[in-house]
Amino acid sequence: MQSDFAAARQLLERAQDELCGSDETSQKIRESLDLLIEAIATAEYRRPPAEIVPFPRKARL
Repeated sequence: MQSDFAAARQLLERAQDELCGSDETSQKIRESLDLLIEAIATAEYRRPPAEIVPFPRKARL
């Protein structure tokens, strides 16, 4: 089963929006959520490693 990174990112962004208080706890939680959102976005847009195809070399004369 594949993770739904887009849905997880949206939920965390909504949670971050709800923490609109100016208190220190809300600010720290928003900063922590920002790190999680960034990690999820990185995973969401990561490409699979490319396959390297070796080409045969000509013999040098």
